[in-house]
Amino acid sequence: MVCEACIIRPLNETAMNQIIVDLFIGKEEWLKIYKGQAKFVYVTSPDGRSIKFPANILSKYTTHNGIEGSFAINFDEGGKFQSIIKL
Repeated sequence: MVCEACIIRPLNETAMNQIIVDLFIGKEEWLKIYKGQAKFVYVTSPDGRSIKFPANILSKYTTHNGIEGSFAINFDEGGKFQSIIKL
C-alpha cells in the first residue's frame, strides 16, 4: 500500500501524536485483511519512514470498494493507538 502523505505532528498538549495517511486498499486486499490473512497495514511515508498499524482500526471505514481516504491516526508517546478519524 502506498501512502501519498504521512506527516507526524503534535496533536495537543497531552503529548499525543498524529499521523495523517492517505490510503487506498482495494476490495480484494481488504478481503485478505477481513479474513485474517493480514493483520497490519504498512505504509512508507514520503520522507522514507515506515509506518505500521493494526488493520482492524480501519474496519468501520470499509465500503464496497475497500478502504479509501485520508485518515488521522492518533497515538500516545509510547506509540499505542488511541483513535482514528477519517478526514
